[in-house]
Amino acid sequence: MENNVWFVAASWMALALVASLVSIRFGISVALVEIGMGVLAGNFLGFQTTPWIDFLASLGAGILTFLAGAEIDPDSLRRHLRPSLVIGIASFLLPFVAAWAFAHWVLGWAWPQAQIAGIALSTTSVAVVYAVMVESGLASTDLGKLILAVCFITDFGTVLALGVLFANFNGWLALFVAVTAVTLYFLPRLTRWLIGTLGASAVSEPEVKFLFLVLFGLGGLATTARSEAVLPAYLVGLVVAGVFLRDRVLVHRMRSIAFALLTPFYFIKAGLYVSLPAMVAGVGVIGALLVVKIVAKFVGVRPLTRAFRLPAREGNYVTLLMSTGLTFGTISALFGLTNGIIDQAQYTVLVTVVILSAVVPTLLAQALFRPEVPLAEREAAAAGSVRPLSRAAGASELSWEEEVR
Repeated sequence: MENNVWFVAASWMALALVASLVSIRFGISVALVEIGMGVLAGNFLGFQTTPWIDFLASLGAGILTFLAGAEIDPDSLRRHLRPSLVIGIASFLLPFVAAWAFAHWVLGWAWPQAQIAGIALSTTSVAVVYAVMVESGLASTDLGKLILAVCFITDFGTVLALGVLFANFNGWLALFVAVTAVTLYFLPRLTRWLIGTLGASAVSEPEVKFLFLVLFGLGGLATTARSEAVLPAYLVGLVVAGVFLRDRVLVHRMRSIAFALLTPFYFIKAGLYVSLPAMVAGVGVIGALLVVKIVAKFVGVRPLTRAFRLPAREGNYVTLLMSTGLTFGTISALFGLTNGIIDQAQYTVLVTVVILSAVVPTLLAQALFRPEVPLAEREAAAAGSVRPLSRAAGASELSWEEEVR
């Protein structure tokens, strides 16, 4: 049975199905449940990876990264460019440096291992934040769009650090950078031309195949250059985001492919390498690193929310959501493990911290600082006429949106 690829695939998909049912029943992110299923499968059921599972997991990570970039509204990013850049850079840089320094100088991790720790704990979970925005009715408001734009800047810093710190600077890297730049420049118009010429309803899905071709090609170049395939995937998602805004059917097709088939292999595999004995042995380190990440996020983000005149409640809300982590944190940790940079015990510590950072700040933000969005404002936002979230009803001061503009 172990050598029967169909039974192996069925067992992994059974875990994915159970994770979906648990996620729906209890309202928990399916990614978190899939990681938990991987932990159980690796520690109690004897699950192991195979080369084809490794490929599907890598593809799932790339497509998920692509979709995260495609969720960024380019107009919103341009409108909130200054606060997004300032808050996003601080949201990445301070936790990156703090976790890096703590892992190296306090925990005694070697320099590359500490760098992986810094990258993994600098992230903000676009997946978690986007789900919270939709659930809270904030996704179409100016505040929600600002939060998503800050997430993009934060995670772009994470992906860029992973690509730069662990890349080989050689001819392959130069070729990868050149090809990526040319591809990103022409990709939006090529995608629009393909959809306009062939239509968006062809049964053979040529536009989806075209985007997969681009992602596979750039991912192959990135791997050859010893960079990380998620870097071009994130950028490709960003540059075609405008196309996706006009053709939501296309993004729904790719999302369905990703979440039904590919991302379960990635998240289950991420949990598979988590060792429960190592988790118990490292509980003190896990707690310390979680505190380091959240404190660094507050030091970096909270003062800037005041500088851009966000009300105190919204400022705390934004800061807590920037403290979340999941997708890019596990991608970074798994990159370190599969490339022999960190060992399984260190990987277990980092992934556990990442999972806790997806849960704890989100619960605190929703329970204590969730902004009130009147029904009329939600309807206006959905219709495209977003009204600013002012400091208070009838306030004579400028709203934060007017300040940053």
